[in-house]
Amino acid sequence: MTRSVKTSNKRDKLFPEAEISYSLQQGEPPISLYKKLIQEARETLNDRFRNQENVEGLVKDYSWFIDKLLTHIWSSYPWHHSTEIALVAVGGYGRGELHPYSDIDIQILLQNEQDTQKYAQDITNFLTFLWDINLEVGQSVRSISTNISEATADITIFTALLEARTLFGNSLLLEQVMTRLNQRHAWAHKKFFSAKRNEQQERHNKHEDVDYSLEPNIKVSPGGLRDIQTIAWIARHYFGTGDFDALVRRGFLQKDEYQELLRGRNFLWKVRYGLHMLNKRREDRLLFDNQHKLAELFGYINDSKSLAIEKLMKKYYQSVQSLHLLNDVLLQLFDEEILGTEVADRIKPINKRFQLRNNYIEACHSRVFAETPMALIEIFMLMAQDPEIQGVRAATIRLIRNNLVLINGAYRKDVRNTSLFMELLRSPALMVGRLRKMKLYGVLSAYLPEFGRIIGQMQHDLFHIYTVDDHTLQVMENMRRLFRPDVAPNFPVASEIIKHLPKVELLYIAGLYHDIAKGRGGDHSKLGKTDAEKFCRRHGLGSWDTRLVSWLVENHLLMSGIAQREDIDDPEVIKDFAGKIGDQTRLDYLYVLTVADINGTNPSLWNAWRASLLRKLYMLSKRALSQGIDRFPDREQRIKDTQKEALELLKDSHHERKTIQQLWRPVESDYFLRESPELVAWTTKHLLEYSSREGPAVLIRNAGENRSEVATEIIIKAKSSPYLFANMTNAFERLNLNIHNAQMYRANSEDTLLIFMVLEADGLPLQLTSVKLDSLQKQLENYACAETALPPTPQVPVTRKQRYFSRNTKTELTNNDEQAYTVLEVLCSDRPGLLATLARVFIDMDITLHNAKITTLGENVEDVFFISTADNQHIREPALASALQQRIRQEIDAMISQ
Repeated sequence: MTRSVKTSNKRDKLFPEAEISYSLQQGEPPISLYKKLIQEARETLNDRFRNQENVEGLVKDYSWFIDKLLTHIWSSYPWHHSTEIALVAVGGYGRGELHPYSDIDIQILLQNEQDTQKYAQDITNFLTFLWDINLEVGQSVRSISTNISEATADITIFTALLEARTLFGNSLLLEQVMTRLNQRHAWAHKKFFSAKRNEQQERHNKHEDVDYSLEPNIKVSPGGLRDIQTIAWIARHYFGTGDFDALVRRGFLQKDEYQELLRGRNFLWKVRYGLHMLNKRREDRLLFDNQHKLAELFGYINDSKSLAIEKLMKKYYQSVQSLHLLNDVLLQLFDEEILGTEVADRIKPINKRFQLRNNYIEACHSRVFAETPMALIEIFMLMAQDPEIQGVRAATIRLIRNNLVLINGAYRKDVRNTSLFMELLRSPALMVGRLRKMKLYGVLSAYLPEFGRIIGQMQHDLFHIYTVDDHTLQVMENMRRLFRPDVAPNFPVASEIIKHLPKVELLYIAGLYHDIAKGRGGDHSKLGKTDAEKFCRRHGLGSWDTRLVSWLVENHLLMSGIAQREDIDDPEVIKDFAGKIGDQTRLDYLYVLTVADINGTNPSLWNAWRASLLRKLYMLSKRALSQGIDRFPDREQRIKDTQKEALELLKDSHHERKTIQQLWRPVESDYFLRESPELVAWTTKHLLEYSSREGPAVLIRNAGENRSEVATEIIIKAKSSPYLFANMTNAFERLNLNIHNAQMYRANSEDTLLIFMVLEADGLPLQLTSVKLDSLQKQLENYACAETALPPTPQVPVTRKQRYFSRNTKTELTNNDEQAYTVLEVLCSDRPGLLATLARVFIDMDITLHNAKITTLGENVEDVFFISTADNQHIREPALASALQQRIRQEIDAMISQ
């Protein structure tokens, strides 16, 4: 519990003025004395902070300490009796709020411009002394006239003066500045309000207008301290006071909102104080290592459901959401009060409960929700049906929040309310935006308590860049976007499927519930399935609908897992997956949910490779379901079909069928199993053209059936060597190209055929100009010619985030008689040179690599390798299996620790 402490006697201990003066009189050096004083004051305040003392008292006591320190130093200069000069605190320091390493903003205010020269040397000496004692001072030196001209032209300077107070000297100087600024109507109320509101919107846009950043800046992010200050600035300029209790007296804030604002501000102050104390410098970013330290400092502990750091960040996210809402409400009320309107309000009735006022919806009277509780959901349904509605009037937002207690167990079961919510989910437009408003105003978590538990729920990694609640709504937004014509070219399959789903609202419900059980411990898919079933029954869905939604929630990770970790070119994998799906309808729903989920987790995860993998899995599974799983072609039939189609594509080439088959005869049969007929035909044509040349053949092309799936394929035919794969991965590392898939085939008794799928670091295919293509081919040919292992890629220093999120490498080796090879899974932290390191391990241990799937998820990789012994047998010998995995873990962990 935070203790309330009287600070009057404690302040005297921070600055024992008589003792300081005595020490100076005894000849103690001023610089060392003041440095020691500052250090002791910070340590004293830090001890009080660690003992859970109210942070509000600490920031005000530190400001008081700086007041005493500066005035004590100021009084030692010859100007202290002059009426021509004053020392003024501005900005946050002017408000009397300082954290341990906050900038101390001061202004030296002079009566006339010529006084600047008169006091120039003393001013220089004073400021130099402050820097010598290690005070972070932001300073300006201005005369009254200069202040007025600069404040009139610059709103930042004007804003700083609004909070200014005289520390020492002639206080009339500052009064003259403010009086003359008011007389000149510099930054009139309407102009100032509009400028500050626009300034805030630009700041929010810069931070993506999302409260949920992995490493938020507690000062400038939406809902942060700057939003609170913006309210205070506007209130101070318009009402003459920045105290929030004055807003209560004037009716702009309710008492409970006032308490909520203070709790949120004090929590952010507590976080900021902790950041300064831990870093021993000004720091407003909640960086990952800071989050960990603060969670420990504040007493959060890990448990089976969540980490201490996740609990801290959940508190942060909930606080800034609350402050963001209060900021919105107050700005709207200020808008009505300050800007008003030049013309009469445009009022348009909607029904007996609601009307539009200037395109903002409002309750017709203050008893609307008390008399008709269903209106708490109806208002959002009405907003979803009318795109002209720009928002909710502030007074009505307040009414909504005050009536949330009406949403109880009986309310949630009332058919009127469940029908309205389903109508909202079925609305043709704006549905997700209205759900976001429902969340912001507290209605969604009151109506769906299970959703309330994930608000602010962090997932502590770089893979999930949103909190669970924001991710959930982003997934639903991605589903809605698939209907837009401008989005369809990037998601052609999903965009076509979603238009033909029998009940699209079932997809939305699955999206709403797919991660609903995150943070509870246990399997969130199974727990979420139970919640989804209850939702469907409560909302009157039929048994078929309920089974589909609950199945989607339980299996929402199935398709991405199969696509990224298993060999989908193996007919047995497709048969097994199709058997789990069961029918085409489920496949359609699951595919769209998977696409929306991946894009809602982290947009950078979606690239041409993942798009093509999911599409391929979808198409193969669709074919298996339509033909019947038992009649789906086996390996031998698939190989024959590929060769037949490739020959058909090559019939217009000048190459004879006999020549083509002669090239194919020694090629490993898996090549025709895994590669498409189109790639086989294209590669065959170009390899035959290379036949008269010596040395390796390097073929490069950008290929894909639509623009969202275009990726760069690099096919290399080179002399077989145990070093070939390692050298080629080394080459791609040096070229800063990301490998997403790798296949190796025996081309003949002497040569190996490698097929790589590579993308640029941004997830896009290579820009293959003729010059770049020629240069790339030559570089890769040089690497492919090497007969020994080339030097490894120079190690790139580990980034701060990589080091923080590094984890011990995990491996798993599995054998399945139905699969041709042993499957090796490697889960570890991402590092440049990782593949080349693994390739060298395979060389050293005489392991043959046949196929690789490379998956990078944020800071981690989950790579799957299909391997065998040198004689193409499964790796079943326990000693070899153990030694291989141990060597891999040692090699990779050594890379991460560097």
